[in-house]
Amino acid sequence: MRGVQALAPASPLVLTAAAAAGALGVAAMFRGTKELKPTVQGQSTAWNSAILSLCPALTAPYRQPGWMPRGGHFETILAAWFRKKPHVLYDREIVHMPDGGCVALDTEDLPAAQQLPQDAPVLILLPGLTGGSEDSYVQHAVVHAREAGIRAVVFNSRGTSGSPVLTAQFYSASFTEDMRNVVAHVRNQYPHSLLFAAGWSLGANIMTRYLGEEQDRTPISAAVALCNPFDLPLSDSNFQQGFNRIYDWNLARSLNRIYQNHHHLFEAEAANGEGRPYRPDVAIGAKTIREFDDAITRIAFGWPDVDAYYAGSSSSLSIPDVRIPLLVIQAADDPIAPKEAIPFEALQANPQCLLVVTPTGGHLGWSGGPDGVTGACSPGAPWTDAAVAEYFTAARQLLAQPEFAAAAAARPAQPAPGEPAGVWTMEETTHQAP
Repeated sequence: MRGVQALAPASPLVLTAAAAAGALGVAAMFRGTKELKPTVQGQSTAWNSAILSLCPALTAPYRQPGWMPRGGHFETILAAWFRKKPHVLYDREIVHMPDGGCVALDTEDLPAAQQLPQDAPVLILLPGLTGGSEDSYVQHAVVHAREAGIRAVVFNSRGTSGSPVLTAQFYSASFTEDMRNVVAHVRNQYPHSLLFAAGWSLGANIMTRYLGEEQDRTPISAAVALCNPFDLPLSDSNFQQGFNRIYDWNLARSLNRIYQNHHHLFEAEAANGEGRPYRPDVAIGAKTIREFDDAITRIAFGWPDVDAYYAGSSSSLSIPDVRIPLLVIQAADDPIAPKEAIPFEALQANPQCLLVVTPTGGHLGWSGGPDGVTGACSPGAPWTDAAVAEYFTAARQLLAQPEFAAAAAARPAQPAPGEPAGVWTMEETTHQAP
């Protein structure tokens, strides 16, 4: 297709392009930037062609500051530690789930002059493992969405971002059940709005699994997955190699911090002869994500062991079943969601999917772009923010055109908006993100 280049993990074309990009990057370093072009893969559908014509950010050179060393570790750590935050003020809604658990949904609290129309498109955001609405990359996405006329709703999973844990249900009965209930709840609140979704890292994996399970039944019209690990067994193996052990240890510490406030609930459940056989003594001191998942997560989901849980929960399995437009953005040097895990063939085979791979960016880093670095070493908004806002703006425009509106209308009729049984608002508050 015009403007779309097929990408294979080790094709001569890609290797040649990478070598040329590397040479250009060295030359650009002396001009203060490294210009490295993303690689794009997708079928020549009318939607993909239109998206690429309306979204120049997806194919424009990725401009990394010349002083920044190449390699995913540097960009990942720099963004995690030094990225500036917009300090968003949120309205928070605690939503009860049918099994007794609850999640927190955050929307930006705005003055009257900045309020969006009630029927403005709604973007559901799914942060990564242990992430939430206070994270810098999430706050920037909320602001960019609002500037594009889109209302962002941050889906904070159980226990994250201060979402309360009331029972030994740290997770729902399935990997995607909370997502399904949250989508239905948001649709009920905004019945006349287009629904979009975007997820990062594990949030991207959960979102993609949901899209594969729901297929034509989802009310979401378009979605974006960023830094998706895709193949959880491969990502688990990758965590155990070299410097990546630092990420594994750090994420396990974050899980511990969330879990320790609720440890007593899991102790009581494990001590109950009819309760789930959690291993709270292991979870409280877990040094790796795998240890924690084996002690808590896979038991909550009903998997016999952690390897079965990883294999069965990988979103690479879901790509063939996705039935709505899905933009996938990955970084070739991502140390946590490795390039080797990207299901290139499945993405190419599905006409709904479009894959963009930036040559660098790390994990949730992406410090290139017009405002990606502000000052000597202080990253601003991720490069992906402008690209994602551009994508959803284009999707909104295309879905209003007869050709694409007809295709959307051909999907199975959705039931009238209504709350699923057992889903209800428990509490509403306002809070300032740090």
